[in-house]
Amino acid sequence: MNRRLLLKQSVYCAAAVFASRALPSAASGAANPSPEASITTGRVRGYTERAIHAFKGIPYGADTAQRRFMAPIPPLPWTGIREATSFGSRAPQSSGQGRGKAGYHLPPELGPSGEDCLYLNVWTPGLRDGRKRPVMVYIHGGGYNGGSGNNALYDGVNLCRRGDVVVVTLNHRLNLFGFLYLAALAPGFEDSGNAGMLDLVLALKWVQENIEEFGGDPKRVLIFGQSGGGAKCATLMGMAAARGLFGRVITMSGQQITASRPETATARSRAVLAALNLPESRIGELRSMPMEQLIGATHAAGYFGPVKDGRTLVRDPFDPDAPPLSAHIPMILGNTRDETRYLIGGGDPSAFSLAWETLPAKLAQHAQFLGGLDQADVIRQYRAMYPAYSATDVFFAITTASRSWRGQLIEAERRAEQPAGAAPSWVYELDWRTPIDQSQWGAPHMLDIPLALDNVEVADGMTGDGAEAKRLAGLMSDAFIAFARTGNPNHAGLPNWLPYNLAKRPTMSFDAQPRLVEDPRGQERRLVEQVPYTQPGT
Repeated sequence: MNRRLLLKQSVYCAAAVFASRALPSAASGAANPSPEASITTGRVRGYTERAIHAFKGIPYGADTAQRRFMAPIPPLPWTGIREATSFGSRAPQSSGQGRGKAGYHLPPELGPSGEDCLYLNVWTPGLRDGRKRPVMVYIHGGGYNGGSGNNALYDGVNLCRRGDVVVVTLNHRLNLFGFLYLAALAPGFEDSGNAGMLDLVLALKWVQENIEEFGGDPKRVLIFGQSGGGAKCATLMGMAAARGLFGRVITMSGQQITASRPETATARSRAVLAALNLPESRIGELRSMPMEQLIGATHAAGYFGPVKDGRTLVRDPFDPDAPPLSAHIPMILGNTRDETRYLIGGGDPSAFSLAWETLPAKLAQHAQFLGGLDQADVIRQYRAMYPAYSATDVFFAITTASRSWRGQLIEAERRAEQPAGAAPSWVYELDWRTPIDQSQWGAPHMLDIPLALDNVEVADGMTGDGAEAKRLAGLMSDAFIAFARTGNPNHAGLPNWLPYNLAKRPTMSFDAQPRLVEDPRGQERRLVEQVPYTQPGT
């Protein structure tokens, strides 16, 4: 590495260490138990917790029940002071509020659900103090079908205290309310297939217009998210409407290579109409149909997601290349080592008790991710790569590499192929194994959320609350904070994290002892690269 890059890295590290130790000062108004803020639509009153000001349930958009399947608009101004001490409604969805207390699980979603769901939450160390803090906007997962920002796992107090940053979480339209593509069936529905993505754009515009009041810097906005949240971030990178609204991106186990084709999305919409017994000639009745009736028909589509509609989304997010629109934006891409131990094993306990004789049949249930590869040969190659693996281990390794990891590889490599002068990307892999259920889950899907947000104390069903989890959470959240602050994730607690390149594919392994690894699981990568990639649901 040349001296200029070494000096640059050391400066980044020093800045990150200083920032990660910063605590709110008395001048920030931390003593005020009922802080108030003035935003474009009126005044809001929040509360203070551990010297951090929290404002919950701030409306950034009008009630979507009045604009069902349409682009969102800002809310009407109000007079007086609006209380902002509890979460706003979650988007309508058919899923519940989270799993029970047994086994590996997220904490539950909180608050009611309803179409008036365009709300966001802000945590900040200081108000109107001119500090220009980095802003970390977290976009929730749950695919495009469920989830919300109303979860203790996404609480921003710890990140604010750790790094002197501003944290924002939000809700937006999901499933058919946000992604039912009706534009090909009737006029007046031109934005229906991407209404949920337009909600995110409106939320980011709110951040640009209001975040200085909360001590944030609109020129240093990071968007990051896990699973579906990461996919939404990747999609925003290819949307002209989102240009200039953020300056850094982190995707965690969430990729969006291609969007749905209009023909595919229209077929799903027709299936929903059939489930509602509604002919296309009466499609306008969707606007006034009871919310609960529409929720009951969401199963008919099978998948919801952004649509390449030629309007909001004129190209695929990461196909045939990384979007030139966001080539100047630095990016982190990450995955967990054992994604499908939860993604598949969470709903199929039989996958944890496979024998070599039953492995082929179980793998055949997920054959779409292996394309034309000979499954028996793939099993043979994995047994040669990992002689100590059980049949269950091989199953989860194959499905993780082909189903989940593959999309991240494509995005990282297409970013690395961008012309000289493009912003760098960094790649990580979470290898640390959760102790939950005797570590049978390995490093599963979602495990990086409480670590990156420094919230392991509320993730008893994910990380436990042990010293090792807390230490790793500190290292990982410091990297995210450093990236939000400087556009580079390096800090003094990590080995030097090099940007991703195609020569050595450097990847940060987050484990009990983090280390930089070159081309991790290279044999697996070369195997799955033989299969043409198809984004699920598109």
